[in-house]
Amino acid sequence: MRRYFGRKLLTYGLTFFLAVTIDWLIPRFMPGNPVSSMVARAQVRPEIAERLVDYYNQLYGFNESIITQYFNFWKSLFQGDLGTSIFVFGQPVTNVIMDALPYTLGLLLPAILLSWVAGNKFGAFAARSKYLDNTLLPVGYVLTATPYMWLGIILGWSLGLKFGWFPISGAYSFSLRPALSWKFITDALLHWFLPFFSLFLVMFGGWAIGMRNMIIYELEADYSHYLEALGAPRKLIRKYAFRNAVLPQLTGLALQLGVIVAGALVTEIVFGYPGLGLLVLNSIQNQDYFLLQGIFLFIIAGVLIANFLIDVAYVLVDPRTRIGMTGGTA
Repeated sequence: MRRYFGRKLLTYGLTFFLAVTIDWLIPRFMPGNPVSSMVARAQVRPEIAERLVDYYNQLYGFNESIITQYFNFWKSLFQGDLGTSIFVFGQPVTNVIMDALPYTLGLLLPAILLSWVAGNKFGAFAARSKYLDNTLLPVGYVLTATPYMWLGIILGWSLGLKFGWFPISGAYSFSLRPALSWKFITDALLHWFLPFFSLFLVMFGGWAIGMRNMIIYELEADYSHYLEALGAPRKLIRKYAFRNAVLPQLTGLALQLGVIVAGALVTEIVFGYPGLGLLVLNSIQNQDYFLLQGIFLFIIAGVLIANFLIDVAYVLVDPRTRIGMTGGTA
């Protein structure tokens, strides 16, 4: 088992290195120079602008060769320094990201976990209920094929603008300040609901369809017919079918983590929610290399850690994996 997880850690380490390298390269393929753009917005005299460009190029290291910049990036990264933001001038990138990260996690974690649990439960029920199956299957296909941002716009227009039940922008009302009070918590939950619900619905449809198909497959497998011939209770057969069907869903959960992160970023932009998605948009518009690569660094690390935890959960849930790792036979 140690050898198995050792190989996994090595694979994740190489993946992290390559992904972070690509993350560092992509912003530098953007046209223009972030320092020149920043100075141009200041609208100062040409001679002052030239001095400012030289100063900030030296400050941010843009006057060095691309190879030197790359090695300096890794050196700073190992020291916990992600650089200084250009968009939020003078602020360390880590501080800017940490201010926005709780909002993104507050959307992602409930949406992922609740949709996975609810989708698997409803899919299992639909597999043995003809009425629920005829209802859930077409609805699930529609939901899982719907883009996150499009569903967010529909929900914002209908539940926000048309009926006025929920606010459609921001994390809380501008008239309030963050505080541990029922008024602020209620207001924050109302702002949170629409972006969360748009993410939840899309993922729910996919999980429900996947579990429904897997349950039907497992109930038609040879071991299910064998248990039924032995007189095993139907409830026991369904229990075994569900345990086998949930394993591919765990793998699917690991694969969808990368997709849902992208969906959450776009959803935050649609609703003006102050998470990492809105920061990505602002960093692109302001050509903030350091903030952009810092955000994607957090996303890369988060997806890899989540995938590793799911690998561990897979080993704990499936005894066949443990037997194979120890060299035994099932």
